[in-house]
Amino acid sequence: MSSRNSKAAKDAARERLRIQREKEAKRAKVRRQLMVGGGVVALLAIAGGVAVAVNQMNKDSYWQAAAKKTLVKPANSSGTNGTQVVVGDAANKNTVAEYEDLRCPVCAAYEQAAGDAVLKGAQDGKYKIVYTFGTFLDNGQSPGSGSKKALSALGAALNVSTDAFTAYHKVLYSKADHPEETNDAFNDADHLIALAQEVPALKGNAKFSDAVKKGTFDKWALTMSSAFDKSGVTATPTVKVNDADVKVPGLSSTDVMSAIEAKLKK
Repeated sequence: MSSRNSKAAKDAARERLRIQREKEAKRAKVRRQLMVGGGVVALLAIAGGVAVAVNQMNKDSYWQAAAKKTLVKPANSSGTNGTQVVVGDAANKNTVAEYEDLRCPVCAAYEQAAGDAVLKGAQDGKYKIVYTFGTFLDNGQSPGSGSKKALSALGAALNVSTDAFTAYHKVLYSKADHPEETNDAFNDADHLIALAQEVPALKGNAKFSDAVKKGTFDKWALTMSSAFDKSGVTATPTVKVNDADVKVPGLSSTDVMSAIEAKLKK
């Protein structure tokens, strides 16, 4: 009996050991599967992260995307692709060409000093004004998008009327509203719309506000800026009367008008 019990005990021990080994083997298998599965998940997560990063890198910036849009020219624009804004009688034999950047502080000083007088000359029939706008200050020492966005908003004003354009142009360059060159305030559509409330034709004008918010004339602003770059003008403001340069920075309205009138065709 002692012998039988001993044999039975050994058999039982062996069975328990076998069962234990099988359980351990199963647990080890599960651990391996979990590790492999976790590794796959991690790899997928990494791959997904890389894919997102690559997609973000390849995604167009706001202005790159704008450049690919269909060109919408503002009503009342002139020239190739609407890249000129003419104020006054387009048939007038005398042309005052003004080249400006809407972030330019010297342009603001020029417009504050002589803008009204120069505009009145066009309205009185002495000449026509042809405006061409650049946006190079967005790529200057204080990068931003204010020149482009303000130009797009000015296009939305031009789309309303030439008078709305001239009034909004005056507001943007006014002493009260023109920001420092280092301040990219014009990059804010809501701010540009708020400034436009100073212009009766734009106040509460939903079509104008919608165009500014949606960037309807963003592509036009880029196209206008490209025309400026191709003009050969390297500084703003530049004023030409019948293609002859007129020095204007720092001059009073009287001096500016004298310089302009001296070059007009009689």
